Amino acid sequence: MTALPTPATRTAPTASVPAPTFAVISGAQVQRALDGRERQIVELVEATYRLHGAGDSVNPPSYFLRFPDRPTARIIALPASLGGPLRVDGLKWISSFPANVTEGLPRASAVLVLNDHDTGYPFAVLESSVISATRTAASAALAADRLSRGRPRPARIGFVGTGLIARYIHTFLTATGWAFDTVGVHDLSADSTAGFCGYLRQADTPEHTARITVHDSAEKLIRSSDLVVFATVAGAPHVTDPAWFAHNPLVLHVSLRDLAPEILLASANIVDDVDHCLKADTSPHLAEQLTGSRDFLDGTLDDVMSGRVTPPADRPVIFSPFGLGVLDLAVGKYVYDEVARKGELHVIDDFFHDLRRYG
Repeated sequence: MTALPTPATRTAPTASVPAPTFAVISGAQVQRALDGRERQIVELVEATYRLHGAGDSVNPPSYFLRFPDRPTARIIALPASLGGPLRVDGLKWISSFPANVTEGLPRASAVLVLNDHDTGYPFAVLESSVISATRTAASAALAADRLSRGRPRPARIGFVGTGLIARYIHTFLTATGWAFDTVGVHDLSADSTAGFCGYLRQADTPEHTARITVHDSAEKLIRSSDLVVFATVAGAPHVTDPAWFAHNPLVLHVSLRDLAPEILLASANIVDDVDHCLKADTSPHLAEQLTGSRDFLDGTLDDVMSGRVTPPADRPVIFSPFGLGVLDLAVGKYVYDEVARKGELHVIDDFFHDLRRYG
C-alpha cells in the first residue's frame, strides 16, 4: 500500500518571514495531475480510510444549503481535517443542480479550499468537480475489490445511471485490473445512455471487448449483473423489490437513495462512516427509521479492510458511501503537491494584504 504523500514544507508567518501564499489550481491542472494515476489514488483513498478509522481525522456533518424556489438543487459544505503525514484542513463546497443537464452543463460543480495545519491560512483553492468524482470512483473501486474477495469476482457489471460518476467508476475499475464480459446500462435519459455507450466502446481494448446491453428497466439490469453500480440523481427509492437481488450481487450504492429499506434489510450492509451515512434520508437512514435501530449494518469499509468484518457470499452486499470530506482533502493535497513539484503553481500576489496587527 502506498503511504500518504509528505506535505510540502510550509513556514508559519511571523514578523520575520514572508507572508503566506495563496494559489489557484485550475481544472485542467487537476486533470493533468490525476490522469493515469488511478492505482495511486485508490491506494491513497485506502490509506485515508485507515487514518479516519483510527481517529486521526475530523469529519463533521455535511451542511446542506437548500432553496425553496429550486427544490431539486442544493449546495453542500464538507469541512474536514486530516492528520497523519498530510496534516491539512479544508472545505469542499459542491453544488448539485440537476436542471443543468438540460442546458448542456454538468449537474455538479465544486471548489476545494486547503488550509495550512499550523496557521489556518488557506493556501490554495482548486477546481474540485474532478477531485470529487475521482475520490468517489476510487472509493467505489476500493470497495469493489475488498468486498468481492470472498466470492467469485464479478464479470457482469451493470450501471443504473450513466453520467460523469458512472464513467469515472468504470475508468477506475478497469484501470485497477477489472475486466467484464458484459456491461449493462440503464438510464432514463436516452442521450445519457448513448453517450455512456459511446464511452464504453472507446474504453474497450483490443485484448478485451465487453458486450454492452442497454436495458429498458432497472429490474432487467439488476437481475443480469453480478456487480451493480447506482450512480443516479434519485431523491427517493425507486427500486423496491428484494427479489431482484436474489442472485446475491455486490452493489455499489453510490447515489445512496435508490434502494427501498426492505432491500437493505435483506442484505449485508457496509458504509464508509456510520454517522454520516445515516442521515439526510439516504436509504440506510430510511432503514434506520423503519426499524428503529442500526442493527442492519454490518460495519464500515475500514472494518472490512482491517479484518473485523467479513462480507458474506450468500447474501447481497451493499456498499453505501456517503462521501467523506477527508477523501477530498487527501486527493486535493495530492494534486497540490504534484502541481507544486512541477513548478506550475499560479500564486496570487498579495492575496493576503494587510498582515500587520497594528498600523
